[in-house]
Formats: sequence, C-alpha cells, structure tokens
Amino acid sequence: MTMPSSGSTELEKSGSKHSEEVSARVVALAGVERKSTGSLSQELTADQVVESLESDAFPGTYRLYRRRFVGLVALVFLNLIAAMSWPWFGPISNSVASDFNITLDEVNWLGNIVAVVYLPTALLIPVIISRYGIRRCCEIGAVALILSAWIRYSGTARSLSPRSSYSLLILGQFFVSIAQPVYQVIGPKYSETWFNLQGRTTATMIVAISNPVGGALGQLISPLIGDSRRSILILGIMSTAVAPLVFLIHKAPPSPPTYAAAQKPMSLLSLIRAMLGLRVEAAAYMTRRERIDFAIIIANFAVLVAASNGFAILSAQILEPVGYSDDESGLMGACLLLAGMVAAIISAPLFDRVFVHHLAITAKFMIPFAAIGWFSLIWAVRPDNGGALFAIMGIIGICSVPMLAVGMELACEITRNAEASSAILWFAGNLFAVVFILVAGALRAGPEASPPLNMRRYLVFMGVIILTACSSIFFLHGAQKRKALDQEKAAEVQAHQELIQRTDL
Repeated sequence: MTMPSSGSTELEKSGSKHSEEVSARVVALAGVERKSTGSLSQELTADQVVESLESDAFPGTYRLYRRRFVGLVALVFLNLIAAMSWPWFGPISNSVASDFNITLDEVNWLGNIVAVVYLPTALLIPVIISRYGIRRCCEIGAVALILSAWIRYSGTARSLSPRSSYSLLILGQFFVSIAQPVYQVIGPKYSETWFNLQGRTTATMIVAISNPVGGALGQLISPLIGDSRRSILILGIMSTAVAPLVFLIHKAPPSPPTYAAAQKPMSLLSLIRAMLGLRVEAAAYMTRRERIDFAIIIANFAVLVAASNGFAILSAQILEPVGYSDDESGLMGACLLLAGMVAAIISAPLFDRVFVHHLAITAKFMIPFAAIGWFSLIWAVRPDNGGALFAIMGIIGICSVPMLAVGMELACEITRNAEASSAILWFAGNLFAVVFILVAGALRAGPEASPPLNMRRYLVFMGVIILTACSSIFFLHGAQKRKALDQEKAAEVQAHQELIQRTDL
C-alpha cells in the first residue's frame, strides 16, 4: 500500500514540473526566447507581453479580507449554541424523566430526534449553498434556532399534560435539528471560500471543534442551573441572543483566496456518482484509490462522532448505575471534549504551516489511540474509578476531536467538493449515532441486574465496533490533491504578477 509521504512526493514533482512550464512561458513572453519566422527572428513587444498576461490563460489575483475573521467568530458562536441542545438532556436525563413524567427512552429521543432529522437536512445543505450561498443557508439555521428555543420552552408549562409537554419538547428539538447541521456542514466550505492555504485547516478546525465544545458546555451547564424547566429557559435565552450574529457572515469575498475557492461548486449528486464509479465531469472524477480513501474516512469519522455524541447523551445512564452523580457524569463528558479542544487549538496551525502534507499520517497515529480508549471503557466503568475514567476521557478527546477537522480536510482534498463531502461525513456520523443510542436502550440491563440498569453490554458493543472500524485507518493513502493544485496556481499567479511588474518597469 502506498504511503502518504510518497503520494506527497509525486504531487510535489508534478507541481515542480508545472512551475517549470510556467517559468518557460514567462521567459518566452518576456522576449528572452525568440520565435522564428523563416530566416528572421523577432522579439515579442512589451504590448504583446501584457496582452498575453492579461488573457484568460492566467488566473486572477488571489486576496484575503479581514472580514473573514468576523464571519468565522459568528459561525463559531452559532455552532456552539446549536450544539448545546443535543446533549443538553443527557446529564439531567433522570431529572427530566421525573419532572415531565416520561421514560428514560423518551428522554433519549430528545437527543435522538436531532440525529434523525439531521440526516436529510445535511444532504440538503449543499443544494442550498450552491443555489443561494453561505449567508442564506446560515439565516435558515438562525430562524430554526429561535423557533426551537421557544417551542421547547412552551413545553415546560406546568398546566400541560405529560404527553403535551413532551410533544412540544420534541418539536423544539426538531427545529434545532435543522440549525445544527447548517453550522457543522458549512465549516469546510466557509474556510475554502474565505481562507488561503496558510489558514484553511485552522479555520476548519475552529468551526469543527466549536460543535463538540458546545456539547461540552451543554453538559456542564444543564445540571448546574437549577431544575430541568429553568435549564430549558436558559437554553432558549442563549439561542435567541446568538441568532443575530448571522448577519456578520457574508456570502463570498470579492476576490477568491485560492484557486479552489474560485471554482464553481459541484453538486452532491456528482460526488455520489463519482463514489459509485459512474460517469461525471472531469472536475468531479475520483480514482479508485480516492474512492477507497473516502470510504475509509467516512467509516472512521462516523464511529468516532457516534461514540462521542452517544456518550454525551447517555453519560448519566452509563455512569450513574455504578455510583457516579449527574455532575460527575457531565464533567467526564466535558473532560473528553475540552481536552480535545485544547489539542485541536494547538495542532491546527501546525497542520497549516508545518505538517502541511501529513494529514493522513497524523490520522494513522492518533485514531488507534482513540479507539483503544473507547474499548477500555468496558473495564474502566466501575465504582470508585473516577481518576482512571477522567484520564481515559482526556486521551480520547486529545486523539479524536482534532481528527474531526483532519477528516473533513482530507475529504475535501480527495473529493475537491467541500460542502458535499462534509455533508456525507456528518450524515454518516449522525446515522451511526442514532444506531448507537437505539442499541444502548436495547442492551440496558434490567432492574434485577447487578448493578441495576447497568450499560456494560452497550460498552462491549461500542468498543468492538469502534476498534474494528478504526483499524481501517492503516490502509488510508490520503493524497492532498486540492492543496497541490492550489499551490501550483498560486505559483502561477505570483510569476504572472512579477512579470507584469518587470514589464511596467
């Protein structure tokens, strides 16, 4: 199996060859080389040089705009708040079940509904972006966020019957199921549209980790701010306060930052056809190796996202039967995500500036440790073992959360289709999350077990599935073709601008 480093070498050789061709053309245009007409030879005039340089043979100027950071900050805050709603009820699941007179499985569906509605919504987002742009897509998410907040809060009225309250809670979660995928899926497309090669992975990383950070904050806040009805009110206030930030997100810059940003968006259908080996346009074509790589990325991304989201929702149900409180359950879930956030913040600039062509190698090193961490919970979840559990959660977070952005960036590199590849990854992650949560309910021990209602069988299921799926990472090639093409075009533009300056002189 070819290793990523050799793939990178081939790309560098290709870029070097292309740069030599560009240089040869520049020399010819400058008149250093002569063109022969019979026995005579003549130099190109300065006017001919400029005319050729200004033709469509060269791309336009690439630029960066400061407003990209304003939009990025807005996108992060919207993603944070949208992400809180999914695991919000996990640490307080027993309290919610008691206050609203519903079962634990019904409480689980307050998180599960987000994953179910997420699936079709994620696949619609590339269509909305290609037709209406990033800004309009974010506006749809903001409206859904506000509706979810106050429909959910209306279900806390004590005059309502348990069934009526639960129906409104589910309806509120339905609308947040529209908002959350918008701000998750859009991250790689936003970074490709607004950032250059020195900031693209960092921007994707920031947007990617803002979602699990929001989940961590949700797990921390929900058990600390009073009863379940008061916590739902606080979540509604935060959702409403952050929604106006959508007006800070712009559709696209006047001039693109890279060659990839200047290309016409490709459809989700074109990526699906390419994955199936069907005929597509040249820009969407994927080799057999690229299709295998994308399938490996999907498998690893899906199980790691499902495990993290499943633990966020089920944390209390996993840990309370063996003696841990709601607060301790929330802190362990937050430890996983916050440790991962720190690792992601440290690693993102390194991927942009140091380990530029080593995304695949990094994934091969980090993901196996995350898989082993999840597998070890089979034995670690037991009474009076809090220290070991916090350590395991920290290791899982450090090794898996940065891989969210790495996986999305690798998918963009392989498919050259940022929004569609991101949509497919998040679709797969949430599909597996639904499966994990449903299996957890089916595998929960009965009240006669020791300890009652323990989740040991679910931990065995989860550990085996994750370890099996993540073992495929060793077969990943992961050639970063989008980056290589951007580098070639950037070198071409630089040579173009330097020649114009010399001609003007």
